[in-house]
Amino acid sequence: MKKILLIVFFLLCQYSFSKPVSETQKLATTAKIWGFLKYYHPNVADGSKNWDEQLFQVLPKVEEANSAEAFSLVMENWITSLGEVKMYKAINSKKEYFDKNFDLSWINKNELFSKSLSKKLKFIEENRIQGKQYYVDYSFGGGSAPLQFKNEVKYADFKWTDKNMRLLALFRYWNYIEYFFPYKYQMDQNWDKTLIEFLPRIIAPESEKDFALALREISIKINDTHGSTQMPQLFEYFGDKFIPVEVKIIDQKAVVVGFKNDSLAKISDLKIGDVITKVEGKTIAQILKENSKYVEGSNEPSVLKNAYWAIFNGKTPSFEIEFIRDGKTAVKLINRYKYQDLKVQFLKEEKWKILEGNIGYVNFDALDVEDVPNLIKEFRNTNAIIFDNRKRPHDVMYALAEWLNPESIEYVKYIDPDVSFPGRYVWRSEVDKCGKTNPDYYKGKVIVLVDENVVSHAEHNVMALQTAPKTTVIGSQTGGADGANYRFGIIKGFSSSFTCYGVFYPNKKEVQRIGIVPDIEIKRTIVGIQQGKDEILERAILFAKNGK
Repeated sequence: MKKILLIVFFLLCQYSFSKPVSETQKLATTAKIWGFLKYYHPNVADGSKNWDEQLFQVLPKVEEANSAEAFSLVMENWITSLGEVKMYKAINSKKEYFDKNFDLSWINKNELFSKSLSKKLKFIEENRIQGKQYYVDYSFGGGSAPLQFKNEVKYADFKWTDKNMRLLALFRYWNYIEYFFPYKYQMDQNWDKTLIEFLPRIIAPESEKDFALALREISIKINDTHGSTQMPQLFEYFGDKFIPVEVKIIDQKAVVVGFKNDSLAKISDLKIGDVITKVEGKTIAQILKENSKYVEGSNEPSVLKNAYWAIFNGKTPSFEIEFIRDGKTAVKLINRYKYQDLKVQFLKEEKWKILEGNIGYVNFDALDVEDVPNLIKEFRNTNAIIFDNRKRPHDVMYALAEWLNPESIEYVKYIDPDVSFPGRYVWRSEVDKCGKTNPDYYKGKVIVLVDENVVSHAEHNVMALQTAPKTTVIGSQTGGADGANYRFGIIKGFSSSFTCYGVFYPNKKEVQRIGIVPDIEIKRTIVGIQQGKDEILERAILFAKNGK
C-alpha cells in the first residue's frame, strides 16, 4: 500500500512540475531572478555583463518554455553561462539588521523551480558579490540622496511599442523597490502580487496611454508620499491647465481655502469657503474613486492633499462646476490656466509675533536659522510658543532644540540599505541627538501645529521639537514620509522617486505612513473655513492659556 501511495505522489509531483505555465507567471519569476542576479551574482553585479542585453536574449527562451521543468532548465543554463561563483568564508557581522523587508524564501518555494535551480540560487545568495556594486551605490556626501542607481543604459531611442523595452522598464523599477525601498513591508499590497497584477498591462498594453499609466499606478502602490512615476504624457492625459485656487478635500467635497492668484480667482468669482461638489457633472467622490490610483500618498490625508490635479485639471480653458455658497447650490463655468500663466503669488508673512496672553507664534515657513537668536530674545519670557509647522520649515530645528532642551537628547533612529546584502537594512550605528546642556532652556509650553501638509523634513522637524520637556503636538495626521526623497530615471521618458532610508523614533516606532501622531487631534471643518477660522491654531491658543 505504501509503495502505491509513493508512486501516486511521485506521479502527482511530476504532473505538477510539467503542467503548462502562464506567460505572466514565467515573466514574474524571470523579473525576480533577473533582479536577484543583478545585485547578487559576482559576475553580474560587478558590471562585467551587459545585463539588459542578457535579459533580451533570455526572454525568447522563456517564452518557448511550456512547463515548469523547461523554464527551470532555461534559468539553470542561463546561470551556468554567467561563469563560476567562488565560495567565500562568511564573516560574522556585527551589524544590527532590520529585516522586515528581507525575504528570499521564494528561492526555495517557487513552484516553477527545480531543486537544482533553487540550489544554484541559494549558493549565489550565500556567495554573493563582495566587491563594489556596479548598479547601485549608497553613500553620504555631495548634497544628493545617498542612494544612487548607476550605470543604467538610458535608451535614448526607447519606443513604447517594443515589448522587451517595456518589460525592462518594469523589471528595473520593480527590483529597485524590491531591494532598496525601506518601507516595502508597510505596503497595502504584497509587492509580488503587484508585479503579477501589472504584468499583463506591460505585456500587451491597450495603448501608449495604458502603458504609461500602468507605470504610474505601480509606483502609487508603494504607498509613499515621496513615491510616484512621472512622464511627459501625464498632463497630456489629465490636462495641463490648473484652477487658480487652493482646495482642501473635506467630506468628499472640495473646499476653496486659498488663492494661487487672487486676480484670476476673482475672474471666475471663486471665494474662500466655496464648496465644490461636482466637476463637469461628476461628484468629487466619483472622481476620487476613478483617479486616486494615480495619486501618491502614504495615507489617506496625503492622497486627498495631492489629488487636486486629478480632480480639476483639464485641457479646456473653462469647465463647469456645481458649488455651494451661503447655503445655496449653483452651477457655473470657471477658468483654468497653464501653470506658467497662473503666476502663482507667494505672500510675504511675518516670521513671528506675540499673541494675546503672552503667547509666541512662529511661522516656520519664514524663519531662517540666522533669525533664531533674535527670536529667543523676544520669546524668552513668554508663557508658551506655538510653532506653526504646517508649511515646510527651514533648517532651524537644531538651533531651536539647543534653546528648548535642557540637555542633548536622541530624537531619531535610521535604517540604511546594506548594498553588500541587497534587501537587508541596517540600523545606523551613530546616535543622532539634538539640543545641548543648557540650564537656561525655555521653561514655557512648546506647541507644534501639524496637518497633512507636514511631510518629510517637516515631520523630522516635529520629531526634534518633541524632545523638549513641555511639547504638545496639535492638529491632524501628517504626510507619513520621513527620509530623503531619491529621484531617478527608469528609462527614457519615465522618472520616479521614493523615500530611500528609514526614519524611526528612538524606540523604533515608525513614522512612515503613520506620520506624527498629534497629542490633541483637531481637523479643519467646512464651517470653520467659511467663517475664516483656523481651528488648529485656535485650539493651540486655548491649550496655551489653560493647558487643556
